[in-house]
Amino acid sequence: MRSENSALLSVRGLSVHHGQLRAVADLDLDVAPGETVAVIGANGAGKSTLLSALAGTLRPSAGTIHYDGRDITRLPAHRRVTDGICLVPEGRRLFPSLTVEENLQTGAYRRRPGPWTVDAVMELFPWMRERRDQGAAQLSGGEQQAVAIGRALVGNPRLLLLDEVSLGLAPTVVQRIYGLLPRILGQGTSVLLVEQDVSQALKVADRVHCLLEGRVALSGRPADLTAAQVEQAYFGLARSPGGAR
Repeated sequence: MRSENSALLSVRGLSVHHGQLRAVADLDLDVAPGETVAVIGANGAGKSTLLSALAGTLRPSAGTIHYDGRDITRLPAHRRVTDGICLVPEGRRLFPSLTVEENLQTGAYRRRPGPWTVDAVMELFPWMRERRDQGAAQLSGGEQQAVAIGRALVGNPRLLLLDEVSLGLAPTVVQRIYGLLPRILGQGTSVLLVEQDVSQALKVADRVHCLLEGRVALSGRPADLTAAQVEQAYFGLARSPGGAR
């Protein structure tokens, strides 16, 4: 486990509730600079709740979140964006009445200085340039996901939170999107991604955490984890009361 001094993001003892339901329970997690960390798990495991708490749209009921050595546990979401934490939410949540370019420009509202601009995103996704004036509602699911990622990149994140990028997309589209991760990481961005597609997550991540009922049931580097271990943690087939790590 990395120390808080070396980690870009350090989460300790995090719990998050939805009313009386505890969706995330006593969770520890680190993301180092330039690292890709994946969080996997079935529906209802607490993955999206975790990202919402890190982005500042949900308030934790316990625990701490340190980012770049500072306690941001109570920092509002807009301040986190300014500090370089940008979320690509599940379902994309584009503005359907706006064009491709206008949706990208919304990501610049609280942007940090850095290499990512609307033009740079259009170089990453070349099809956007000729369709910059097309309405977001007219795009395919994969194209909408690309715009959602581009909108986050325009903010020049140090930490990019990706929530279920592959959801509802064809495998070829998913591979194309994940194939761009090295270029994103090459600009100095760390990535924390949530995925139900376990095989895809294991391919791209430096480290992986499997959540079960809001707790970490398994952690490690993909090369060190067997398929049986991942399956057992994912479905809770061999779980200790505190969660095996």
